[in-house]
Amino acid sequence: MELYFKQRLLSFFDSFDIYDEDDNVVYTVEGQPAWLHKLHVLNAAGEHIATVRQELSLLASFELLVGEESIGCVEQNFSLLRSSFTLDCYDWDIEGDVFGLDYSITASDGRSVAAFSKELFHWTDTYHLSVPREEDVLPALLIVLAIDAARCSRGG
Repeated sequence: MELYFKQRLLSFFDSFDIYDEDDNVVYTVEGQPAWLHKLHVLNAAGEHIATVRQELSLLASFELLVGEESIGCVEQNFSLLRSSFTLDCYDWDIEGDVFGLDYSITASDGRSVAAFSKELFHWTDTYHLSVPREEDVLPALLIVLAIDAARCSRGG
């Protein structure tokens, strides 16, 4: 499945519309006013299905929730040269390029879970997410949102 994220231009909080290959909105992300990031993911019917919640820590750390159940977390690593994150979710690993624009998520058995990239030359944050298996779409989506929030927190 291919998804395309586009942050809303006139939004004071992290708000995204997420489209499929046919340009249909399949998810909406609504940021909540708070000192720490809290993003609510809604399905196409407007029902709340997941949350990305920033935890209080020295470096950015985000809990990923589907419904009310925690499925893991994304933590930013200290690094002067690149955007680096640790993923504690389903025994998956994440690796990004030196510029922090392209990421790949792999399972412990080497299977590709997802790949996503931040597109340049847009007025707002825009991402492309490619996920081969349907059951991995929502967790991968939450990971992308957490990384975008971490980048936003540090001004990039």
